[in-house]
Amino acid sequence: MEILNTEAERQKLNELSGRIIGLCIEIHRELGPGLLESAYEECLAYELSKAGLRFERQRALPVRYKEVQLDCGYRLDFVVEGSLIIELKAVTETHPIHEAQVLTYLKLDKKPLGLLINFNVPVLTKGVKRVVCGDLFKDEAGRRGFGMSLLSLLCASVSLWF
Repeated sequence: MEILNTEAERQKLNELSGRIIGLCIEIHRELGPGLLESAYEECLAYELSKAGLRFERQRALPVRYKEVQLDCGYRLDFVVEGSLIIELKAVTETHPIHEAQVLTYLKLDKKPLGLLINFNVPVLTKGVKRVVCGDLFKDEAGRRGFGMSLLSLLCASVSLWF
């Protein structure tokens, strides 16, 4: 029974992340690169609302150190449907530290999947990275291949959407 629940959760998150990537592609096609992160954030909030998705924006993320909870000023750009973290960027290029940031947010908030989306690229599919935490997206061999295969398929078919 637990395997079915795991598969259902994985499928739900994959579908949700696919919808969000689609919304971000729509924003990027309309506005292109070069704006501030805050502009893309406003647009994504609008699109998420229009799509009827529940989300929290700029949610505080306390750091738990031993028995103390610390408010260090960390904020999650978006948490969608209570399960998916989205971190937006508008930078020349993303670096490993950006992925590490999302991974740390996932660990602190106990979430399995996050999206790092950099809008400052010519083609948005080049600015999307899925970040996973925990065992939910590990395949039978212990690697995290399924999610990346899905993202590759999704990105390859984006031009067919429009």
